This record gives sequence, C-alpha cells and structure tokens, in this order.
Amino acid sequence: MQKQLTNSEKNRYSRHISLDAVGLLGQEKLKAAKVLVIGAGGLGCPVLQYLTAAGVGTIGIIDFDTIEESNLQRQILFTTNDIGKSKAKVAALRLAQLNPYVNFNVFNEKLTTKNAVNLFSAYDIIVDGTDNFSTRYLVNDACLLTSKPLVYGAIYKFEGQVTVFNYNNGPSYRCLFPEPPNESPPNCSDIGVIGVLPGIIGTQQANEVIKMILEIGEPLSGKLLTYNALNNTSFTLKVKRSDSQIEKVLAKDFNFEAMDYDFFCGIKKEKTMQEISIEELKEWYQKGLNFKVLDVRDEWEQPRLEKDNVLQFPLDELDDYVEEIKKYDKVVIICQHGIRSVDALQMLQRDYQLTNLINLSGGIVSWNN
Repeated sequence: MQKQLTNSEKNRYSRHISLDAVGLLGQEKLKAAKVLVIGAGGLGCPVLQYLTAAGVGTIGIIDFDTIEESNLQRQILFTTNDIGKSKAKVAALRLAQLNPYVNFNVFNEKLTTKNAVNLFSAYDIIVDGTDNFSTRYLVNDACLLTSKPLVYGAIYKFEGQVTVFNYNNGPSYRCLFPEPPNESPPNCSDIGVIGVLPGIIGTQQANEVIKMILEIGEPLSGKLLTYNALNNTSFTLKVKRSDSQIEKVLAKDFNFEAMDYDFFCGIKKEKTMQEISIEELKEWYQKGLNFKVLDVRDEWEQPRLEKDNVLQFPLDELDDYVEEIKKYDKVVIICQHGIRSVDALQMLQRDYQLTNLINLSGGIVSWNN
C-alpha cells in the first residue's frame, strides 16, 4: 500500500520527485518500503545513511557489536564520544536526526538461525553488511527460505564487490560460492582496509536497494561488480543460477535452525582443538595457574596483555620462534578476534606436533570490557 507524503516530505524529497523515473509515486514507494540492514559497520553505515536520506520508510538495523576506536577510520556514523556504545542504537539515534520521517527498528542482538527467518519475514529487502563467511551463508539461506532479495557487499584491503542475490529467480550466494574456503579468511581487523572503500561499496549497495524499490534500471542480479580503489577500475562477472545449490536450502530435509554455519565454514572445528573463553583466561590469572600466552598479533595492536607470561611472536614470523615455545607448558594462543590464533594453532600442531596448545575463542579484543 502506498503511503502519501506530507508537504514537508515533498519538499525534502523534491530532487527525487523531479526525476521522471521516480516522481511522487516512486517516492511513495520508498516510504512504503521496509529494508533490513545486517551490520552497522563499514558497509552498513553508508547503506543506512543513504537509505535514510532517500526516505525508505522502515529500516531495521541488527548488530550486537559495540563501537571501538579502530572503527572510526571508516564507520562514519560514529564519533569518539560513542566508543563503547551499541552500534545499532547509536546508528538509529544519529539517523533519526538525519530524517525524522523514517521508522527505525533496532535489534541489538546477534543474527542466528533461531531469529533470522522471523526477522527477514517482516522486510522487503535484506542488505548484508557483514564481514565473515558463516554469517553470509546464514543470511543467504534465510533469504531463500523467506523469498527475500539480498543485496551483498564485501571488501578486502583495496577491493570491493557488490551484487544482488535471490532477485526474480536470479542466483544466490551459494551459486557464486558453493563451498566455503578451506581456510578461515582474514577480516579487516586482521589485514586492514582503506577507509573510503566501505563508503564506495556501501553506497553501491544502497543504490541497488533503491533501484529495486522503484523498479527502475537494471539491478545487479546475475552480475558481480568488482572495484579496485588503487587504480579506480571495475569489471563485472556473470553469476549463473544453480538450481541444485538453491534446492539444497529449500529441500524438506534442510534443517535451517539446527545448521551450524561456523562449523560449515571451518571456523569451528571438531574437538581436535582445545579452547577457552576470555572469562576463563581471566580466571586462570586470578588463580595464579602456570601457563604461557602466545600473542600472534603485530606489536601495535591493542589491547595489549601486559603480563610476564606473554610471548610476542607475530603469525608471519612464528616459524622463527618455535623453539621458544616449550612443549611442557600450557600455551594459550591469542589474537584480536580468534582467527589468526586458530591458524597458528593448526600450523603448530601440524608442522611441529605441539599438543599443549589452547585457542582463546573470540580473541583478546574484549579483554578490558
């Protein structure tokens, strides 16, 4: 059902209404639309800003993370005063100042197989602003199960990708990536990203959403747009629909709620790897237990664990320091988010037959929380 615009809204959106391809009817379509944005980070911030400014009537924001100082280089909705606060809540407050005619639904929680289908069912279009494979597969499958189009974006150092999945019988994420990668891919916390890149890719994602709502132009369904910020080049790859991949998800025996996407993507291993949580590590220190900590981050990364039992050996130099890792010590391997530590543990187990290693699940980033 179309929603009529007030006189103030007509003035606000006058540059849209003046466009032949949009007009008053198109702006009313935008007001009636409901879009769910997953992640209020590097990609989510520009997506949210431009959808809000464009007048999308209802915008859902789901993100369970809090704002860190290192986010501010690229997550342009936030300020220094917001550090430690909920990304989803702060984003909604800031966006409401941009456009009071938009209704924001804030979900300060993690997206899971238990809540995804119910959440997605209430929206017309889903936007993926996440940075890991397990969530991307989860989002894709929930979109297939709820018949919702998905606007996908990804960034890596200086390169980005944008496409539209599950639109008018087009391909899905599984059609492009039938299987997850063999190794845990690094995220921008581990390998970095140029600050403007999420803005470029996120703006492209917002453009795809607006085109679909207005039913104008050619959405990037079946086409993967790639962009390189270093040489300012782009090219488009064709993505074909794979009925067999889509049918896997839609099959009656596919139990979405029971699916473990971390295990599917190799992030969680079968019990060949011992793990502890940040809370357990703090307890070990409080109890004065005898153990070592192997920090595989670079020296500049924060927070630092200022303890006498810490070994500082960056992951790419680890082979040079193996002799200093004693086989009779309990050794807890840490990194920022628990990705590089898994790679280090598996390498030390495989190449040096070390059996005394324990991974810090989730990384050290929340040590001071």
